[in-house]
Amino acid sequence: MTGERVPSPGLGTSGNDDPDQCARTVEAALEIGYRHVDTAQMYDNEAAVGTGISRAPVSRDDVFVASKVHPRNLAPEDVRETTRESLDRLGLDTLDLLYVHWPAVAYEPEATLPAFDDLVDRGLVRHVGVSNFSPALIEEAAGILDAPIRACQVEMHPLLPQRELLADARERGYALVAYAPLGQTEIFDTPEIREVADRRDLTPAQVCLAWLEAQDPVVPIPKATGTSHLQENFESSTIHLSDEDLRTIDGIDQRRRLVDPPWGPWN
Repeated sequence: MTGERVPSPGLGTSGNDDPDQCARTVEAALEIGYRHVDTAQMYDNEAAVGTGISRAPVSRDDVFVASKVHPRNLAPEDVRETTRESLDRLGLDTLDLLYVHWPAVAYEPEATLPAFDDLVDRGLVRHVGVSNFSPALIEEAAGILDAPIRACQVEMHPLLPQRELLADARERGYALVAYAPLGQTEIFDTPEIREVADRRDLTPAQVCLAWLEAQDPVVPIPKATGTSHLQENFESSTIHLSDEDLRTIDGIDQRRRLVDPPWGPWN
């Protein structure tokens, strides 16, 4: 499962459903230097994301755009039709990465996944991804797809290190894209995060993102709207934590999911 590297960090847009704000955020992020923008049919903001991309003084060829098919749209013909609709909303001819958003509702691997292959064959999608999949579900999908799995997107942060998936990503060669990488900010008061932040004169957000960046092939996609937070998050990719810092964070003994799955247990 090899291919071009997914740019890191990416910009997450979940919850950014105010069209004007979303477009401004995407435009500002690309001006700062982000080259990976993540959206989804479920977010109801693809049109605004497309507006932001079109406004930014950046070549389309330099922007890696990812979207996800809504779980209710995972029947084969719905995959094809709604992906074309996503492209229209985004104002794009091709998506760089298209995910199965959740293995739920209309997801039937033997029926759903060949439709993704068809989109690749037609040149409408460059890479296929999965989201909220376990290693077992990834193995199943890889056995059905002709296209390689380019990325798996899951909730990942110091309270949910996803070690089994990280090992699988390294073995199979796909990017592990981390959503909610800041733990909905609940993680900021964790003593270990505070310790590293104080020791390195960093913000807790920078500590969380730098911890993720240290774990190749992890790609965090933090959400932000204000320019200062966009800049802070982007600069985290240049921060190198020491072995002591990493051991401190890895020593966190809390383990919990902070994003509620919309359809029950994710795996």
